[in-house]
Amino acid sequence: LAGSAKLIAEFFQYSINTILFQRGVYPAEDFTAVKKYGLTMLVSSDDQVKAYIKKIMSQLDKWMVHGKISKLVVVITSKDTGEHVERWQFDVQIFNKSSKKASAKKATDKENAVPENDTPAPAPEKTDAEIQAEIQSIFRQITASVTFLPQLEGDCTFNVLVYADADSDVPMEWGDSDAKEIKNGEKVQLRSFSTTNHRVDTLVSYRVGD
Repeated sequence: LAGSAKLIAEFFQYSINTILFQRGVYPAEDFTAVKKYGLTMLVSSDDQVKAYIKKIMSQLDKWMVHGKISKLVVVITSKDTGEHVERWQFDVQIFNKSSKKASAKKATDKENAVPENDTPAPAPEKTDAEIQAEIQSIFRQITASVTFLPQLEGDCTFNVLVYADADSDVPMEWGDSDAKEIKNGEKVQLRSFSTTNHRVDTLVSYRVGD
């Protein structure tokens, strides 16, 4: 699980940077090109943005390894109006997570309990090349999203929301947040990718012009 969790966390890190670049939240000159997933990726070189993402990723790594994350969301907000204009949602499914909980519970139940079979089956084994190809497809879709997403007007900022299990250890500096949904927005489902242990589905919501 740890190797898969690290891969997912790394994917999130590059997703945040790619969205910020593609949507023009920060100037293009604030980004540096790096090679990843067989693609040229752009990552922020702004110190404040780097520090914010690093803080998120250091905690995300711990939660991912312990199977505590169900969703990561990147919300783009207009600085002028305070309105949320785009919301990128990454849903995380962990194969066999609930079956482990069920087996632990079953051990304390009566011996002849009927086994439950309502958990997702594990994904078939995949090669690194197959996983990388699926990730490449998602980043190509994020890049191509400029063709259907409305142009962002004025200055914008962003927040990252992490949906963690209720029993997760949360650092003091992390605060609770509302879902920051897009009011009356359009939604577009993008591609997904999976490893043997995880599946990630991608969805973007955006505000439609008045």
